[in-house]
Amino acid sequence: MAITVRTLEDEDQNEAVAAHRVLQNEGFDFLHGYGRADSWSGFVAMMRDHSEGRNLPKGWVPCSFLLAYNEANELVGRISIRHKLNDFLLKKGGHIGFGVLPKHRRKGYATAMLRQGLVVAKSYGIEKALVTCDESNIGSRSVIVKCGGVQDDSFNDQKTREVTLRFQIDTTNE
Repeated sequence: MAITVRTLEDEDQNEAVAAHRVLQNEGFDFLHGYGRADSWSGFVAMMRDHSEGRNLPKGWVPCSFLLAYNEANELVGRISIRHKLNDFLLKKGGHIGFGVLPKHRRKGYATAMLRQGLVVAKSYGIEKALVTCDESNIGSRSVIVKCGGVQDDSFNDQKTREVTLRFQIDTTNE
């Protein structure tokens, strides 16, 4: 499965916002932080700053935000690589988050995206990437395990009653 991942650009507005709306209906924040900037170009610049660790909102960490495209140059999803973890990310978010648009699911894109995300994580010195998923998300769990994820723990959110599974993936194999 060949995919290309790249940073967000000004010309991505229409398809990225459309993807954001589709996944928002499932409770997934495709464009994390969208709406914090006063324009699309401002949002793109904000994402670039965040990848460099600049102008981060309180509690946020440096993060690379990448769009994933298939061989037909269709947007299939996105991947976020957090360069370090805070307390929240240690419990629920992990180093890498990914989302695939519904019409592109079950085609191997998530696995390809996570594999590329592990390479990026390794480039930031992350040797053991923490990747998490909701206990009920069987598809994500399968992708994480397929990419070498070994479950080390779970986090039970007392407020929401959601269980988050935590997996470690050795990036030195990537």
